[in-house]
Amino acid sequence: GRGVTPTTVCSVGEELDMGYVIAREKGTSTFKIQNTCPVALQFSIQLDSLSSTRDKDQQEVPPCITSPLPRTEFVGTQNCDGLSVFSIFPTEGEIAAGKSQDFTVTFSPDRESPCYSDRLTVLLFGKETAHVIHLKGAARDHPMFVEGGVPLDVPVESLAVTSPTSRQEALKGVYFIPICLEEKPVKSILLLLEYFEGESSPAPARAELRIGSIPSQLASKKPLEFSFETPPLLHQKGFTIAAAKGRVERGQVKGIAVSWAPPAGSRVS
Repeated sequence: GRGVTPTTVCSVGEELDMGYVIAREKGTSTFKIQNTCPVALQFSIQLDSLSSTRDKDQQEVPPCITSPLPRTEFVGTQNCDGLSVFSIFPTEGEIAAGKSQDFTVTFSPDRESPCYSDRLTVLLFGKETAHVIHLKGAARDHPMFVEGGVPLDVPVESLAVTSPTSRQEALKGVYFIPICLEEKPVKSILLLLEYFEGESSPAPARAELRIGSIPSQLASKKPLEFSFETPPLLHQKGFTIAAAKGRVERGQVKGIAVSWAPPAGSRVS
């Protein structure tokens, strides 16, 4: 006889991002696993959110207290109805030698959150790990979203990592701009623009907002409109927005540049 090592090739890497979905609607994505060895392979799929020991593990002291080493939690926000936000089909079966198997992942969020996540493990013969895929997704109540800037909240079951402070002296500008999407205000977003002095020809500080439109099963497919309410005081303080208003096609994301040059007489602060 001859023993062989089971080998497979997966069409996705370590992460599968489902993107944005309207809350209480569904999004799907597919990937493929090919059997590249000369024998048939029995497979099964596991999700961390459905682990029989997950509830017991959550009763332990958080690792951020007991260990200085950071630990990533793959299971993020879950549905309020108790059902897993991610599901996959098929969950078990056999892949013949040289053949491929298609898998369909369904993302079904029941409320708004940017922190849906899970971990999918592909096992061969019930014991050997072939692939581990981190599943991610976000849900919004409104078919249009704005993202970017400094995070104002932290992901579920994890700690935010802050970047080291620059030793250069900087001017920081803070200003609030109301953003309306289809005449509906959105949650606060904080842009931090740092302007560095001491250069021969200093460039304005720059940041970017990303405005996207989510495909919906119920809403029309026409482009969605956005606008910035920019009073004269905004320009007096040195802020400039590349586009005060515009449209975003369904399923697209548009970047909006924001720049800031402090007015004459501003002090380092």
